Amino acid sequence: MCLGVHCVHRLFPNTMVQSISEWLWWERLWLPANLSWSDLEDRDGRVYAKPSHLHAALPYAFVLLIIRYLFERYIAIPLAGLLGLRDRLHLTAEHNPLLQHYFLTQSQTPTQGNVRALCKKTGWSERRVNIWFRRRRNQDRPGLCKKFCEASWRFVFYLSAFVGGLLSLYDKPWFYDLREVWAGFPKQSMLTSQYRYYMVEIGFYFSLLLSLTFDVKRKDFREQVIHHIATLTLLAFSWSSNYIRVGTVVMVLHDSSDWLLEVGKMFNYAKWEWTCNIVFVLFTTVFMVTRLIILPFWVIHCTWVYPLELYPPFFGYYFFNAMLLLLQMLHLYWAALIVHMFYKLLTNSFNGDDRSDQEEEDSTDTSEKDNHKRHTNDPGARVTRH
Repeated sequence: MCLGVHCVHRLFPNTMVQSISEWLWWERLWLPANLSWSDLEDRDGRVYAKPSHLHAALPYAFVLLIIRYLFERYIAIPLAGLLGLRDRLHLTAEHNPLLQHYFLTQSQTPTQGNVRALCKKTGWSERRVNIWFRRRRNQDRPGLCKKFCEASWRFVFYLSAFVGGLLSLYDKPWFYDLREVWAGFPKQSMLTSQYRYYMVEIGFYFSLLLSLTFDVKRKDFREQVIHHIATLTLLAFSWSSNYIRVGTVVMVLHDSSDWLLEVGKMFNYAKWEWTCNIVFVLFTTVFMVTRLIILPFWVIHCTWVYPLELYPPFFGYYFFNAMLLLLQMLHLYWAALIVHMFYKLLTNSFNGDDRSDQEEEDSTDTSEKDNHKRHTNDPGARVTRH
């Protein structure tokens, strides 16, 4: 009996896995009607994209993480030093377990009412409590060198990906006539350049997800996570459904402006204001043209309208376009931020990336510092490098 139960327990998971696999790879989800996976088997010199190829993206992700580490350590950090970038010296918040517990469990920016309540519990003045929270917030903010290193790495990758994407597309007819994207679909042979371009891009965005907890967190952190997941889903689905041609076009459009954004950040961190402003204007122009004009009115129109001339809509058709629309909504959100920054630039009030968590000024007069020393056994404000 025990043996029989053991066999049932072993059989049930296998059956479940098989059922899930059959549902997941059901041909009607991925392919137009009257087509099956057997139609996309390699034959007659044709090689097709397969879902199993996506496993190669994981090693690409880890290799990119290693390359990033080496690049930031041996190239970006020395470059930051040559440009004179130095992390600001932060005054360390005084030792106070009560405020520390509140900071970690309640809020990093307490309201005025909460500040007064904390004053009663600690016996400190409101100003002293506010200064403590200001210093504590500054301690957790990333240094300028870290921001510069991250921007440098993304600049190198996006520029390389953009150039590589152009080299893989410049001689392809569908790069100039989007109707050619669907010529012979889905029986379109995979090219070596397409395989490399896809695996590198998927590996890169997967590496960004893996490094999210270590990277600089910006105000649009959630939107960035959604963007990375939507991009990975879109790339994986387009590869499995053989939407490779339109997928490469979408990637090139995105890479065309991303590298400009990152190099603009680098100039901003280096305090090259005029150069930063020029690059920002160029980035704004390219972003608006590629993501608010070309992508919705050419590419998404191509994926919505032209396929219906060849076959009836199926799940993959709706899913692919839904993911493109999700990306487009994120583009609209970022476009609003860009317009806001552009307005500040025109009114001479531009001060870097609005998405960044800006450091707060921390200045106290002599009497306040003396007051701190009288009320604590800590030997005064300590200066640390972050």
